[in-house]
Amino acid sequence: MRKLFLEVITVLSNAFQRLEGQVPPPKLVPHRDGYVFRFVEQTLEQALLLKLARVVTGLKAVDALLAKGLLQEMAALCRILDELCEDIAFLTAALTNDEVTELHTRYLRGFWAEEFTDPTNTLARHQKPDAPRRSKVVAYTHRVLNPSDDVSRMSDVQQAISSTYSGYIHAAAPQVMDMYGGDPLHFHIEGMLRTSRMADHVHDGWNYHFRAVIVAIFVARAFGDAQLSRLLGEYHDKFIVQSGPRGEGIAPIAGREPPVRGA
Repeated sequence: MRKLFLEVITVLSNAFQRLEGQVPPPKLVPHRDGYVFRFVEQTLEQALLLKLARVVTGLKAVDALLAKGLLQEMAALCRILDELCEDIAFLTAALTNDEVTELHTRYLRGFWAEEFTDPTNTLARHQKPDAPRRSKVVAYTHRVLNPSDDVSRMSDVQQAISSTYSGYIHAAAPQVMDMYGGDPLHFHIEGMLRTSRMADHVHDGWNYHFRAVIVAIFVARAFGDAQLSRLLGEYHDKFIVQSGPRGEGIAPIAGREPPVRGA
């Protein structure tokens, strides 16, 4: 299954490079006593490109962590990928299904804001931009992209998933206890390869590779690149055939050697 995951990363890397050529490139701008690269136009498409870049590197990180059996860290990364996919769906909807709303404008204002408003004083308290809450972003996306669904129920599902993965980010006790087991009993701080936990996390990996392909299609459509959207759609169908519609064909049997190994 690692072969399929790496194939997804290659497909998305190629798509990213194609999309990168469709926006004005970053430029060197003055910053403190030097220069940094920034997108000076700060377009919605440029924001999407940056989000997609982190999706690609996030999948590469998932691969590296699964290969070492570092499942706690991989699960924490899944929370990041969740939000990246939500952000991309939210932003692309403005171009493909709706229009740029005040919610998008607020989001982008916060997204492009520099970390330190006074570049000469890095110790100055950072003024947090007036960015919309994630619950509003998610609610908008569900309402626009899935108008027939129960938005409140979808929001509850999203909140449950977010809370679960937050436990891995903040090292909550129930999540950390997933590391305990074996014979003799011990905490698997060396990694959890060849444990029963691998099956669930490999399946999680499938889910995020699957979703990454979908959001890449969203981005291609938002860019108006019909050919890339079609090619990614065809790859999406191929991915489903290879792994099963819900990844049923990929999960290792509990207790057996996992399908993802360290180098």
